[in-house]
Amino acid sequence: MPTLAEIRAFISELPDVVSVAAVQETATARLVQLDADQRPVIIPGRTGRIDSTISRACLRLLTGTVQQPNRTGSRFDFLLDEASTDRLRRDPSNTRYQIPEGEARFLLAKIPAACIELTGPADS
Repeated sequence: MPTLAEIRAFISELPDVVSVAAVQETATARLVQLDADQRPVIIPGRTGRIDSTISRACLRLLTGTVQQPNRTGSRFDFLLDEASTDRLRRDPSNTRYQIPEGEARFLLAKIPAACIELTGPADS
């Protein structure tokens, strides 16, 4: 296997943009694979928490169950549990989500997968 220094030297000697782009595409694909191997598998039915990296403060640390993904799997619908639904309903910073008093569990659409922290196994 070549050393990192040899690989860098090889890349620096490539003759054109097309060749460098091909190397870049391969490196990007490998980075995506390595990243995917380290992430937990998010599937519908898993319980989780919306972590603190989400931009809307009123959604931070709410808990519930992962629902269906979007077409690319980068976002998931997220069904809040009763306590989190009530917390969101009463949060004064929540100006976006109108939750009727009788609704026990509220469905949030399109939560980024990167903001979902899994907390338990899939529901039975």
